[in-house]
Amino acid sequence: MTANVNCRMFPGRTADETQAALEKAIGNPAIKVEQRVKGKPIAKQPSLDPKIIGPMERLAARHFPGVPVIPTMSTGATDGLYLSAVGIPVYGIPGLWRDPDGNGTHGLNERIAVRALYDGRDYIFDLIKALAG
Repeated sequence: MTANVNCRMFPGRTADETQAALEKAIGNPAIKVEQRVKGKPIAKQPSLDPKIIGPMERLAARHFPGVPVIPTMSTGATDGLYLSAVGIPVYGIPGLWRDPDGNGTHGLNERIAVRALYDGRDYIFDLIKALAG
């Protein structure tokens, strides 16, 4: 019998640390835990550089009055892992409002309101212009 555990590791944590945590949680040395993917870079948290975050906050205040920009970690996989490993910081861009319970994510109907799509587009467009100078 086998099981596949797809882990999202916190920035700065290694696959070996995560494996050890899984083995400890399982608590049965007869159950073997193996890493299927080896040699992946360690995720790095990008700095909250004011040159990046500042425009996000200013434009969010204009497009979404009263809504703060709060740093979070995406639970999904991105290429950011590989980019940050070679010194390119990666930031997600806020601006798209969705169903708060996540229903429809990656389904046939992602339930993005038409207005949310256009509002997010306008925010991202303005942000790219601001960051590009």
